[in-house]
Amino acid sequence: MKDNKTLTDKLGIALGLMALTACTTSTPEGDRTNNADTPTSPPPNNTNRPSTQAAASPNRDCILVEEGYGSQGQVAVQAEEVVSGLEVPWGILFLSDTDMLVTERPGRIRLVRDGQLQSEPVAIVPVTARGEGGLLGIAPHPEFASNRLFYIYYTADRNESSVNLVERWQLSPDGTSASPDKIIVDNIPVARFHNGGRLRLGPDGMLYIGTGDARNPQNSQDVNSLAGKILRVTPEGQVPEDNPFPDNPAYIIGIRNTQGFDWLNPSTLAITDHGPSGELGRTGHDEVSVASAGANLGWPPIYGCQNQEGMIPPALSWEEAVPPGGAAIYTGDAIPQWQGSLLMGVLGASHLHRVTFEPQSPDQVQSHEVYFQNELGRLREVIMGPDGELYVTTSNCDGRGNCPPDKDKILRINSGNP
Repeated sequence: MKDNKTLTDKLGIALGLMALTACTTSTPEGDRTNNADTPTSPPPNNTNRPSTQAAASPNRDCILVEEGYGSQGQVAVQAEEVVSGLEVPWGILFLSDTDMLVTERPGRIRLVRDGQLQSEPVAIVPVTARGEGGLLGIAPHPEFASNRLFYIYYTADRNESSVNLVERWQLSPDGTSASPDKIIVDNIPVARFHNGGRLRLGPDGMLYIGTGDARNPQNSQDVNSLAGKILRVTPEGQVPEDNPFPDNPAYIIGIRNTQGFDWLNPSTLAITDHGPSGELGRTGHDEVSVASAGANLGWPPIYGCQNQEGMIPPALSWEEAVPPGGAAIYTGDAIPQWQGSLLMGVLGASHLHRVTFEPQSPDQVQSHEVYFQNELGRLREVIMGPDGELYVTTSNCDGRGNCPPDKDKILRINSGNP
């Protein structure tokens, strides 16, 4: 990878020159919680708290939710159990309307066939599952239907240390077994927390990889580090010629720990990101951002609704810890009121969050609301299925929730209207 010295110098200066502006505020009713997905340290006197008096910039407002999480959802919906008996299901790859591969963080790839969870794993991946590491995201090759290739993101021990990596695997013709094919991206920085892990196949046929800062905030601003980014590579793991940083897989930088993103349009992403949990004297301020190629989301020079030249503030942020899991743009017909909305799984605050964007200014949040508050527990993956329905996974057995006897589940979200 080439060293982008000019950008690095500018970012280094930015770390010391934090010009803060403000954001619009929202104070809806809601339960308060500090149950973030990462451990929270007691904050010292926080002199870097975002101002909340005005708009963040003339063209991009940030809504800061000062209390709670949002208003109660107004659309009638219900959650239908698809399968149970899973242990921290992290990602889903749909094989058909009724069949899917599911990753479990301890290292198992499971098969759901005809709506039934099969007892034997498709594969056992040699992961190290400490903290938030383990077997995480999964995504199909763009020609999966013909070549049966797919990608997984996982944490592995290597030479007495750990790495995160993205590896390509091949599913057997009958779907009951799989074997590794090749490493696509190697040596992604790892830590007990902040490992990212979401994989998505983009509308351009490229593989997008969400990574965390591996508990080193400065990684996020270093374009030559794979941590704290959304990476973009070809199906073979090469750097696309049109990536924003030459010869570099970095696509969007300045991320702390994303586990969810999806496309508002072929060139624009909606991204969920975890806010700080004690580092640099900061807490809370999880966020939803709208960004495109080459964007800098600002971590760690800015957080919450802060703004600085050359960095993009979020569209929505919460003072209280949320934090967000997976995310998907709703594209189905079953719940027509949700079309075009971002649906976001919420971990510590235990709900499904819906965000709508201004039609004429898609980087501006129009509204946001809460569904299933404290009804389903911690929600991790959120993804549209080939049947046009929204699917979510619970994460109640990850050591931070209340694990029920039937363990974690995959749920399908349906219209609540008769």
